[in-house]
Amino acid sequence: MIGITHYLVVSAILFTLGVLGIFMNRKNLIVILMAIELILLSVNLNLVAFSQALGDLVGQVFAMFVLTVAAGEAAIGLAILVIYFRGRGTIAVDDVNRMKG
Repeated sequence: MIGITHYLVVSAILFTLGVLGIFMNRKNLIVILMAIELILLSVNLNLVAFSQALGDLVGQVFAMFVLTVAAGEAAIGLAILVIYFRGRGTIAVDDVNRMKG
């Protein structure tokens, strides 16, 4: 039987991979955005697991809110990325520090 501990272990692994993805790869902005999505998905997994274990729907409602915020974050982040790429011709994170204005 799969218990809450299994879900928490998977969530911890996803969260660790997301944090490592942010700190290990500071060059590619798309990978950083994907790592942030992994972190948010691990939080969602925790919310749903505890919601199921406690027999309450509040965690699942919060998970839907987190998914909504994550979708908005991805859309805005990719729009900023496209505009930045049109202006600079590259999406290297190191070049962002050289912006003027």
